[in-house]
Amino acid sequence: MFAAALIVFRESLEAALLIGIIAAATRGLPHRDRWLTLGIGAGLAGSLLVAALTQSIAGLADGSGQELFNAAILGIAVLMIGWHNVWMASHGKEMAGKAKQVGVDIRNGRQELSAIAVVVTLAVLREGSESVLFLEGMTAAATDSGASILAGGAIGLLAGGALGVIVYRGLLCIPLRWFFSVTSALLLLLAAGLASQMAKFLIQGDFIPALATPVWDTSGLLATTSVLGTALHVLIGYDARPSGMQLLFYAATFITIALGTLWIRRQHPVSYKLRPQ
Repeated sequence: MFAAALIVFRESLEAALLIGIIAAATRGLPHRDRWLTLGIGAGLAGSLLVAALTQSIAGLADGSGQELFNAAILGIAVLMIGWHNVWMASHGKEMAGKAKQVGVDIRNGRQELSAIAVVVTLAVLREGSESVLFLEGMTAAATDSGASILAGGAIGLLAGGALGVIVYRGLLCIPLRWFFSVTSALLLLLAAGLASQMAKFLIQGDFIPALATPVWDTSGLLATTSVLGTALHVLIGYDARPSGMQLLFYAATFITIALGTLWIRRQHPVSYKLRPQ
């Protein structure tokens, strides 16, 4: 039971932290809950389908199909999060001035929420499919009874979700005049971290070179698989043993989104004169 709980906790924590940040960054937008729920539901359904087809997926691209599939999911998520950050930069005043309700006639708002649903779907899809595969492996190996494994998985899922809710509630405590800057910075780091993970999968599939492996090794101080390491891995892209290509992907994504957001802010300077909460 403990092993199942730990595995599912780690996987659900990654998805829960991302969903918590996305949910906080889109507070006050109309129909947000509907799109978030749709994203979570679609991700769960997709994760079961991916887990069932994992052997077929793994056999694609000369045996590197799983790595390519994971990299594609992360790449789409990076694009969506980057788009969200730029969108917030051009709609900051609308979101701040109507924190409880943004006009439903704002066409870009509706489009943005559909993009958020895609990000949530991809997060739940990736982590959910990995959890299902881990639990299936434990059941096949008969390391514990099926009921015990399911109970452990449920405990891990609840614990990971609870921490995600804590992050969400904590972000809501930030004064509105600072809120968009904080969530924008978190999403920027999140996107850069996902890009680094994408590079790691592409390296594992021999699609791109590693350049240098590892550039440093801090696993003795803080392992990526630890609870704190997992949280930092999601929030800022922490990796105890990163390759040179991972750092290149991280830096390129960070700089591209940061410059794009800065450029949009300069084009819409009035949008960032927020009223104190």
